[in-house]
Amino acid sequence: MGIFERYLSVWVGLGMLAGIVGGSIFPTQFAWLGELEYANINFPIAVLIWLMIYPMMMQVDFASVKNVHRRPRGLVITLTVNWLIKPFTMALLAVLFMRHIFSAWIPAELGEQYIAGMILLGVAPCTAMVFVWSQLTKGDPNYTLVQVAVNDLVMIIAFAPIAAFLLGVTDVFVPWDTLLLSVSLFVVIPLVAGWLTRKAMRSESALQALGAKLKPLSIVGLVGTVILLFGFQAEKILSNPLDIVMIAIPLLLQTYLIFAIAYVWMRKWKQPHCIAAPGGMIGASNFFELAVAVAISLFGLSSGAALATVVGVLVEVPVMLSLVAYANRTRGQFSAISN
Repeated sequence: MGIFERYLSVWVGLGMLAGIVGGSIFPTQFAWLGELEYANINFPIAVLIWLMIYPMMMQVDFASVKNVHRRPRGLVITLTVNWLIKPFTMALLAVLFMRHIFSAWIPAELGEQYIAGMILLGVAPCTAMVFVWSQLTKGDPNYTLVQVAVNDLVMIIAFAPIAAFLLGVTDVFVPWDTLLLSVSLFVVIPLVAGWLTRKAMRSESALQALGAKLKPLSIVGLVGTVILLFGFQAEKILSNPLDIVMIAIPLLLQTYLIFAIAYVWMRKWKQPHCIAAPGGMIGASNFFELAVAVAISLFGLSSGAALATVVGVLVEVPVMLSLVAYANRTRGQFSAISN
């Protein structure tokens, strides 16, 4: 491991601090960067995420993708956890903390909005960043691609009815521009770029050498994303520190719980680590662009629901890095399972 990978948690921590300080000192500049968006997808962050995803997409071998069906259990676990377990555990934890444990500090009406925002996060499993987490855990790029693609197809059908049921509303507006643009930016375009790169390389060794050279840029993209995310929300973090913490606690518990369910289930069903780790990451992380867009459309930009989805954005990177570290430490538990 190079210095970037070895001290990744340090770089991310410094990025969080730099974002908060930068957003406080240069609010106008960060606000301008934050306005460079369409359909709730910020383009500077999209570029940085693309930079992170591209090296992994170079590893996708289309000739091997067709063999994914030989391990159907990994897909079954991913879909079951994401759509039959995760939304309901998130709703349960949100109600438990906002209506009971934290009720003395949070007004009832605001607590209900926080619950709504957390539910929207729970119904939106990850699309983009999971490629980063998969790369950091040496996941199978071909299987990860299929896991994400199948999950996105289910999202088109299942997101609105599950969200409507849990929120207790009759109609949930699905921002198709956000959903389709995100899939295009974070899956289709980098996948095509990776395929073109593979075609241009004369040998597998040349491709691996290029991947090694690009790896530090992937880490720079991750840290840059953290700086922007925390810089955009610096004012909210500093003005609502207690609420941020109270929202973050059930989100943290949810993330670790969902990862544990998927990861242990993968091991019980004898899935190799290169499938188990990314599978656990997909459910544990969130499609926050979609959750933020729906929260704003349903409850308003300054609502508690929108704030809750933003907190989900803020806690995701450091929490997911801790899960990446855990997955890498426990790789040996899957050593007897054939890849």
